[in-house]
Amino acid sequence: MAKKLSSQQISAQAFLEVWKDRGFENRETQKFWIDLLQSVFQVKDAVHYIEFEKPVKLSNASRIDGYIATTKVLIEQKGKDIDLDKKERQSDGEELTPYEQAKRYNDNLPYSEKVRWIVTCNFQTFHIYNMEDKEPVKTREVLNLKDFGKEYYRLNFLVDENDQHTKREMEVSIAAGDIVGEIYEKFLAQYKNPESPETLKSLNVLCVRIVFCLYAEDAGLFGRHGMFHDYLAQFNAPQMRRALIELFNILNQKIEERDEYLKDENPTLAAFPYVNGGLFAKPKGDADIEIPMITDEIRDLLLAKASDDFDWSEISPTIFGAVFESTLNPETRRKGGMHYTSIENIHKVIDPLFLDDLKAELASILEKVNPEKELRNFQAKLSHLTFLDPACGSGNFLTETYLCLRRLENKVLSTLSKGQMEIAYDVSSPIQVQIQQFYGIEINDFAVTVAKTALWIAESQMMKETESIIHSAIDFLPLKTNAHIVEGNALKTDWQTFENSAEVMSGTFFEKESHEKRNYDYIIGNPPFVGARLMNAEQKQDLENVFGKDWKNAGNLDYVACWYKKAADLMKGSNTRTALVSTNSICQGESVANLWKPLFDDGVHIDFAHRTFRWDSEASIKAHVHCVIVGFSSDENKKPKRIFAGDECIDAKNINGYLIDAENFY
Repeated sequence: MAKKLSSQQISAQAFLEVWKDRGFENRETQKFWIDLLQSVFQVKDAVHYIEFEKPVKLSNASRIDGYIATTKVLIEQKGKDIDLDKKERQSDGEELTPYEQAKRYNDNLPYSEKVRWIVTCNFQTFHIYNMEDKEPVKTREVLNLKDFGKEYYRLNFLVDENDQHTKREMEVSIAAGDIVGEIYEKFLAQYKNPESPETLKSLNVLCVRIVFCLYAEDAGLFGRHGMFHDYLAQFNAPQMRRALIELFNILNQKIEERDEYLKDENPTLAAFPYVNGGLFAKPKGDADIEIPMITDEIRDLLLAKASDDFDWSEISPTIFGAVFESTLNPETRRKGGMHYTSIENIHKVIDPLFLDDLKAELASILEKVNPEKELRNFQAKLSHLTFLDPACGSGNFLTETYLCLRRLENKVLSTLSKGQMEIAYDVSSPIQVQIQQFYGIEINDFAVTVAKTALWIAESQMMKETESIIHSAIDFLPLKTNAHIVEGNALKTDWQTFENSAEVMSGTFFEKESHEKRNYDYIIGNPPFVGARLMNAEQKQDLENVFGKDWKNAGNLDYVACWYKKAADLMKGSNTRTALVSTNSICQGESVANLWKPLFDDGVHIDFAHRTFRWDSEASIKAHVHCVIVGFSSDENKKPKRIFAGDECIDAKNINGYLIDAENFY
């Protein structure tokens, strides 16, 4: 039985079939767009949602083919045989392309009605122009109707009033977490020793592998859509355990090393690619993870709810990584649900630290007449930046940072390709930004595994976007890159070498680090919140080891202060910059004298800060934590110092330990 598509995929495919050979401008424009909005994007009142023949004042009476006020979209529709890049003579004698015609309409609209998006269409092709780009013609996207069944989401902006795509990603990611939780519970009940640490480790790895397979089949990584589902569907419940073991072995085996008779004996199994990356490797020598017997209930759960009825390609790796880890981590499960850093809060850290500057730099380059050389230099710059999260959890800071860098790189590639410039790249890919630029330390072994998987999913999603820009396929499997994420206590680990971190078992998910000393451009993250009076004995010892016995009143500092001290030590004499989320107590009362005075005396300065804001967890038992974000460094920083207080941004001469624009005092 073939894997079912999502309802929206089915609608998009049906729309494609209806319109693939049609396209009369005068008779069918309105039918085309109403059908698109109603059947694919579920707009209930499409007739009133989109305005046709909207008047616009030019030298002569003119009308816009389609206008969506809600999402600021202007549509210029042509017949199916019209070249969307070819100029046509207008009624006033001027020759314009469909885009130029649409832009002239937009330029003559009242300011309040000007649009964010221009779409030119000939029924078979959509040209999409983002009017917020410096040169929309160079950065336009092209969507062909023949690809609409799988790329319909690229028109989400037609109905995306308030970042509904991000909202959808969050909803899907949380729903995915619920499915993972159900898979976890059903499998756990089948183990002979459900309480043993070995069982729980096996179950965690099993869940990660299953999730990767579910994502891979929906994202097209395995090749044919639904391969994982269709493979498992061949077997009844008692046979499925052996089927999973054989599949995991094949996914860990290079094509050339497989049994040469496998294609004849089991062509369905032989069709699966080699994954690499350690995900399917045996964790302890020749012994693989323990997989229990599978019941009819588990079989139905995997084939129906987890596969048939769910599209894993829509998840946000930033959110899902944290949801996944929270779902399966016994500690967070006991606390009543998920706790993850929202994308909005991640950007409070990374935007002022580096992302705003990178965006401004790229915008400046795009304004130039011949930007090719500078664009290539900018792409190379992105590829050499390195990031460390020394309390990375499920990797959401690293994952979101990777996605942001790749989006900038894709804008570079889009500009180069639209400008008819040859994109020079090696035999495999034009992509230079890689996940091995990202480093993390995390004390929880399962979170480490999830962080790596989240980055792989992010890499896959961004690769798809690059393919649509360069109009060429890029092989994702076998996995070629690895982030450097290790299991260990960050306060007992050398951040530059990862020495003394927990040894990762040979042949498991991650390669052993080389212990070469490395520098980072940026240190980011959200270290654990534990008050000075709430630390356990091990944490108190960590704090004493980090600060030493000579640091005055170190015992009164919160646990998170250790990360500030270690970051300050690493940054000394380098251009590394750091931004961390913390409880606001480190910038209040005696903590300012105890922590910030010695750091300031040692050359540290605060570059930007978010004053106290409430941090709500997603757990069912809400924990309202009051946080600050502090960006600091030792190297000279000529950028304006900024203090963020709610929606207000204050330019400061100096930011002291109380996050006030004033001289340092204690």
